[in-house]
Amino acid sequence: MRAWEKNFRKVEPYVPGEQPKLDTMIKLNTNENPYPPAPGVLQAMKEFDVDKLRLYPDDKSDILVGALADYYQVDKNQVFVGVGSDDVLGMAFLSFFNSDKPILFPDITYSFYQVWANLYKIPYETPALDENFRIKKEDYTKENGGVVLANPNAPTGIYEDLTFIEDILQHNQDVIVIVDEAYVDFGGKSAIELIDRYENLLVVQTFSKARSMAGMRIGYCIGNKDLIKVINDVKYSYNSYTMNQTSIYIGVEAVKDEAYFRENLAKIMEERERTIVELKKLGFTCTDSKTNFVFAKHKTVPAAELLEMLRKQNIFVRNFASNPRISNYLRITIGTREEMDSLFTAIQEYIM
Repeated sequence: MRAWEKNFRKVEPYVPGEQPKLDTMIKLNTNENPYPPAPGVLQAMKEFDVDKLRLYPDDKSDILVGALADYYQVDKNQVFVGVGSDDVLGMAFLSFFNSDKPILFPDITYSFYQVWANLYKIPYETPALDENFRIKKEDYTKENGGVVLANPNAPTGIYEDLTFIEDILQHNQDVIVIVDEAYVDFGGKSAIELIDRYENLLVVQTFSKARSMAGMRIGYCIGNKDLIKVINDVKYSYNSYTMNQTSIYIGVEAVKDEAYFRENLAKIMEERERTIVELKKLGFTCTDSKTNFVFAKHKTVPAAELLEMLRKQNIFVRNFASNPRISNYLRITIGTREEMDSLFTAIQEYIM
């Protein structure tokens, strides 16, 4: 080893879903929305003044923060925006988890949590989900340095109601509790309504899933104004301009069109339920998803075999082979009706 290598910060990085470069494919592996953003977003892009790109953006992202504050009926000082919810979560880890006590998050959940903990040298423990992939709330009553829960959880898709979340909060009033709600709009109820009762609660959401803007990279969190100030202080300590001009401007338009937003959610949830029915006919078991994906295991055909077969037909789904508990499951994003029919046909022809 060269002498200077001993000072490298070495971490096992997060591995995102594959981004295939094909002209024709059915992409059901990264939980993107199959429908375009709201019409107002397209119009805003057409009208955007390109000359603004020579100027630094508003470091406070004021119009976007204001739009989100109005939408959720909270004060502007209770909202923080970042470059996707990953940026927001990463800054929250850096901001709030600085004790010598371990933070807690499930053994099966969004795998980036472990990466951030290792990157920032945060001690952590991962209580095991039960045999039905549900969080055991009694595992979160012991002394800790903070709690992080994805709700609905990923990649299982399982949602816990707010009574459950509130029980966790009541047992963890001396630490920050982060609820990551990337998928909550697909059938869950947001914990945002709890933030005025629990000053230690931070709720994180994203434009990537329900608002069809994964390529724009907009995330946000809502919580007590003191928590938001701390995150802003951390942000300004390394990068004042995290949001670009276009994401701030276009993000506002995405928030405005509630009717279009609800229409797309309804279509995806309806297709999700149809997908579960069809997969069960083909011999799969599925978790009770409240997301824009299903988590499914076939009774006889290994997930790796199905993954490869579908890949050869340019249908991309995701498998988590590195985790023994879920290595035989496929996570399948809900696409359009036509895309899902193609998936069903491919599986049926292979297994029948």
